[in-house]
Amino acid sequence: MGKIKKKNTQQNKIKIPSENSMELDYPIFCFRHLQTVPNSDFKFYSDFVERLKKISSLTWSQINVADRHGFGTEKMPINQIKPQLPKFVTPEITHLLVFRANEDNRPFLGLRRGTVFHIIFLEEQFGDVYDHN
Repeated sequence: MGKIKKKNTQQNKIKIPSENSMELDYPIFCFRHLQTVPNSDFKFYSDFVERLKKISSLTWSQINVADRHGFGTEKMPINQIKPQLPKFVTPEITHLLVFRANEDNRPFLGLRRGTVFHIIFLEEQFGDVYDHN
């Protein structure tokens, strides 16, 4: 009887550079905790993807000094968020960061952990996630 050849499981694994081998200073967007159920406003989502591409071309340092209605952010206190927060948002978190999703300033909100920005809410209609005064 012949030997059973073991499959090399290393071949199928994606290699991600370790933080030690490469310093990243641009945002990486994560949708794992997204709470918004998309509607059929395809133009909004197309513009949103284009906006993410533009923001991704910036460094966090550039984002931190950019205008909040441009490519920068602003802080939104947790107590002003209307929808229920996912369990991912732990009690010690006091605010979410707000980016603009498109040219008409509809926002998306989330948390930054290192270089990763976890998108939690996408405001398809003004006032769905928080009041704009």
